[in-house]
Amino acid sequence: MGAIRTPRDKWIEEGLRALATGGPEAVRVEALAQALGVSKGGFYGYFRNRAGLLEEMLDTWERAVTEDVIERIERDGGDARERLGRLFDFVGSGEPRVISAGVELAIRDWARRDQGVARRLRRADNRRMDYLRELYGAFCPDEGDVEARCLITFSLRIGDHLIAADNGPRSRTEVLAAVRERLLNP
Repeated sequence: MGAIRTPRDKWIEEGLRALATGGPEAVRVEALAQALGVSKGGFYGYFRNRAGLLEEMLDTWERAVTEDVIERIERDGGDARERLGRLFDFVGSGEPRVISAGVELAIRDWARRDQGVARRLRRADNRRMDYLRELYGAFCPDEGDVEARCLITFSLRIGDHLIAADNGPRSRTEVLAAVRERLLNP
């Protein structure tokens, strides 16, 4: 009986974990193999080289934060407010790991130094904003209001965990619930 190969998605997942903790420089074949507890030979059965892995990591991330999230939210139907509520819950959960805040920030930082990553990031962000416009546009007649709600929602997704300020007498959870309530109602 032959040895069981480490699945391709495990290499990608470990690469994304390394990216989140140390940036693209931390995504090294030998380090990934060590973290997975395997030899690096299996890597080359899936990927031509490190650049190939980085490309697939970006593909995986982009698909996960756009089409996979949208499909998941749309699957259960409901009106735009219900779908936005599910979107807030899902994105706030940090699952799956590929859409975690750490991966998101690492890709944003990487995009500052790499034009190809910057193009992918812009494409993903535009797709996400288009989806938010579709949802908010279903119950907000004012185009300016739609844009404002989209930007607030997206900004919270990207930056909420970076804010260290206290929230006065309320907990962060209470404040985020109030923001959600305001965003989902006219």
